[in-house]
Amino acid sequence: MIYIGCHLSVTNGYEAMGKTMCDFGGNTFAYFTRNPRGGRSKDIIPEDAAALNRLLEEQRFGKLVAHGSYTMNLCAAKESTRLNGLDMLEQDIQRMEFFPHQYYNFHPGAHTGQGAEKGIELIADALNGVLFPEMSTTVLLETMAGKGTEMGRSFEELREIIDRVELKDKVGVCFDTCHVWDAGYDVANDLDGVLHHFDDVIGLDRLRAVHFNDSKNPCGAHKDRHEKLGQGYIGMEAMKRIALHPALQNKPFILETPNDDEGYIAEIRTVKEWMEEST
Repeated sequence: MIYIGCHLSVTNGYEAMGKTMCDFGGNTFAYFTRNPRGGRSKDIIPEDAAALNRLLEEQRFGKLVAHGSYTMNLCAAKESTRLNGLDMLEQDIQRMEFFPHQYYNFHPGAHTGQGAEKGIELIADALNGVLFPEMSTTVLLETMAGKGTEMGRSFEELREIIDRVELKDKVGVCFDTCHVWDAGYDVANDLDGVLHHFDDVIGLDRLRAVHFNDSKNPCGAHKDRHEKLGQGYIGMEAMKRIALHPALQNKPFILETPNDDEGYIAEIRTVKEWMEEST
């Protein structure tokens, strides 16, 4: 089995997100640790965090996949941007300890003209500056579509970042189906081949979570535009094969499709039906 859910808003608090996902029929979810387009974060009330932790255990949720701000760029050419991103990363990792043993996912960043090698160096340096041995959170680098100068467009780039991180046991990868497709990995027609390549380059043991999205673009477009399940170029049958693939079982699958609440409820139901049919 997999765990299935979607992004939720933290506006009404942390326990409220867990209750909402129970109403949606899911058993994992993602949320932004701070405003995705800015830097402000919601205060964590310890009692609210504890209530969510109890709910997650009682309802047997899978791992949560918290998401860092889109504005956090650890490898920007502008020093003030890098330092602001580093501050956000450090704060987020500290705050994640309210929710032990969960995942924190972020976009590796864009090198903004410095070159991929410099980007790799800066991202790894940032992680080495904030990861600490006692932390319970696993930090996930997200696979990216490769638009502009963004990092993480290939499994090899992610591997190079991980190779330079000192506390490697604290780092994994979030596999975004739209992003890898847009980056040129044909998960629709050669899923086994893509996963074998991932295993050869990074190791499937580091693939900890999946962002489960169809794509509005053909394979290799490098554009990053998500689509609802089955309504994009990847297609419903391929999305089903991804959800049921043996190498991806027992992982949180997070829907980031362009949906309202009812759309997410329907997609969660569809994925659960796939799992029921396969048993």
